[in-house]
Amino acid sequence: MAASGERAESSVRKRRVGSRRTETETDSAVSGGEDGKHSSSDAEKEKPLLSLQPGTFWLTRIVLLRSVAFIYFVAFSVAYNQNKQLIGEHGLMPCKSYLRSVKRYVGGKIGMAAMAYTPSVLWFLDWSDMDANLDGIALLGMALSGFVLVMGMANMVIMLTLWVLYHSLVNIGQLWYSFGWESQLLETGFLAIFLCPVWTLSQVPRRCPPSLICIWTFRWLIVRIMLGAGLIKIRGDKCWRDLTCMDYHYETQPVPNPMSYYMHCSPWWFHRFETLSNHFVELIVPFFTFLGRRMCMVNGAIQILFQVVLIVSGNLSFLNWLTIVPSLACFDDASLGFLFRSGAGAKKAVLEIQSEDVAGRTPAPTKGMLIRRVVNISLGILIGYLSIPVVMNLLSSRQVMNTSFDSLRIVNTYGAFGSITKERTEVIFQGTLSPDPKDPEALWEEYQFMCKPGDVYRRPCLLSPYHYRLDWLMWFAAFQTYEQSEWVIHIAGRLLSNDSTVLSLLDHNPFQGRDPPRWVRGEHFRYRFSQPGSASAAQGKWWLRKRIGAYFPPVNLEGLRGYFQSRNWPHPHIQQNRK
Repeated sequence: MAASGERAESSVRKRRVGSRRTETETDSAVSGGEDGKHSSSDAEKEKPLLSLQPGTFWLTRIVLLRSVAFIYFVAFSVAYNQNKQLIGEHGLMPCKSYLRSVKRYVGGKIGMAAMAYTPSVLWFLDWSDMDANLDGIALLGMALSGFVLVMGMANMVIMLTLWVLYHSLVNIGQLWYSFGWESQLLETGFLAIFLCPVWTLSQVPRRCPPSLICIWTFRWLIVRIMLGAGLIKIRGDKCWRDLTCMDYHYETQPVPNPMSYYMHCSPWWFHRFETLSNHFVELIVPFFTFLGRRMCMVNGAIQILFQVVLIVSGNLSFLNWLTIVPSLACFDDASLGFLFRSGAGAKKAVLEIQSEDVAGRTPAPTKGMLIRRVVNISLGILIGYLSIPVVMNLLSSRQVMNTSFDSLRIVNTYGAFGSITKERTEVIFQGTLSPDPKDPEALWEEYQFMCKPGDVYRRPCLLSPYHYRLDWLMWFAAFQTYEQSEWVIHIAGRLLSNDSTVLSLLDHNPFQGRDPPRWVRGEHFRYRFSQPGSASAAQGKWWLRKRIGAYFPPVNLEGLRGYFQSRNWPHPHIQQNRK
């Protein structure tokens, strides 16, 4: 019995121990399962993202910087090739004379008053060789913008330098830089400064994320550009309201291209559709910006497509290319990822950053990042404050377009083609070797400009985004008088002496390698496109023209002496041996 009891007690102890073991194993299994769940969750967080997520703008910044750099490169290229002829030492409107007049106006000193009136680094340069100064600014601008364009990276120092350099040219460019796209480039370039880190050169600088405030300043810019253009049309020419403006636009725009010729011949219903579409894109679509991510992207896509159509249908300088830039801010990294190579470079870096953010391993903000946030908030406040007169102008029935409300042109009002000319007229320069300009037998030979209509057999040029400033101004001169555009007579005087500076702005000099003309005159013609399939088109004529009359009478060098002296223009050399 005793042995039997001991065995029974031993059996009970074994069952208790076994029970404790089972409980321990069960607890371990439960605990291991929970740890396994946590480990699985952590593993999912650590797993790199396979596709870009919306809401960040690292790639958007790269696209924006490259786009701004491209426009800067074109603008500085135009400056390098044309500034010497227009505002150089022997240009049509020398910037040295302009700066001297500003200096006299502000009291004869180069100080803050002069800088406030005409902000330009040229105040601090040696004026003994202004052509070298102009070339230096243009070449430096081309070099810096070329670097940003190729590398896709920049810092605030580079973008600020580009902005200051172009500001310096615009402010002393006078009539030749009086177009709306100059202010638009300066505003766009100013906003681009705040996209970048201060010193770092990296496509994806981890400690300098793109500011959402800065992205919205670009979006606000495209909204103002389009609303300004749309409202000035509705309030301006009646043809925008009766939908007939596009019947004339392609033929009468400043510098048509080959596609303009064919677009002009479209049926009437297509022109009505174009006008309605223009109103929709400029007056309705901009408000999509404020309706969430998808609608904002729809706005960006429509605006880009609209600008591409305008680029294809005319030579409007780099205006339309520039207007595409703020539209790009409507897209985030997820929507622009297709532009970048997968698995490497910027796209890979952005995927890694987004993966870290998902895993909750976002680095703590540094002192520099906190300062940057203050700067970004200050930028938003500044743009908001400077937008007040712009918004008031948009709401005004007396709206003005392409106007700056501050000397630095940080926030401006825009607009284009508020009125449409219904007929195209052109000023044609002609010269003759005849001693008597009234002689019916005198042979008058024509000068040809680079791109504007002249020879009716010459095909319209394809030029955009490049820009011939003189050709553009000749379009304005054609529906003014020469008294309103005195520089036209200045050109005539230069042609009388075969001046190489001005002739370099022209495509054809009929007196090349010959004696200069004795007389030069301006003839006024009405131009219109020939009809495709017509007898004129079969002869190779792109244009038909009819003489209206004299734009300015025949002039010679001696007769212009008093005219030039009264305006303080240097008189072209008079050949003493001419008979």
